[in-house]
Amino acid sequence: MINAGDLKRGTVMQLDDAPCIVLDVTQQSPTARGGNTLIKTKYRNLISGQVLQKTFKSGDRIDEADFNRRKGQFLYASGDGGVFMDQESYEQYEIEGDMYDDIKGYLLEGGEVSLGVFNDQVVSLEVPQVVELEVTETAPAIKNATATAQTKEAILETGISVQVPGYLEAGERIKVDTRECRFVSRAQ
Repeated sequence: MINAGDLKRGTVMQLDDAPCIVLDVTQQSPTARGGNTLIKTKYRNLISGQVLQKTFKSGDRIDEADFNRRKGQFLYASGDGGVFMDQESYEQYEIEGDMYDDIKGYLLEGGEVSLGVFNDQVVSLEVPQVVELEVTETAPAIKNATATAQTKEAILETGISVQVPGYLEAGERIKVDTRECRFVSRAQ
């Protein structure tokens, strides 16, 4: 059991028989008349994908979900999904739909992922915050371009496009922020 006052971003609780990850927590102090502190949460149901809100009192106890984060590896794309392997048990999971579609532009064969497992079923899939990808197509380098100058569109090896500085050319490796799909830097 988790005390409502101990909830923080990233905590996985169980509500209505489903694992839910806390996205945001705010505390509202009691009024002058006393009472309990209110804990307002915004969370995502990891089974349905819905983002919901719920308010708890500071003394409330919440069930902790039987949820594990495991190191995983992307093996290959298969039809409309991808095949992933749990690096601890070597069990393979085929994942399709939104969970896969949201991250497929950042996946290379053999790439690291984090598998969220609930009742022996993968319910969440996360890629590292920054990944290295190769630029496959872009306009020619802009003469006298600097790091803060104009940007141009580049197509990466996985098919996604990002805005990059004008001095980059096809064949270069770059770091991409997976949360915002934006250029971070050249890869070393």
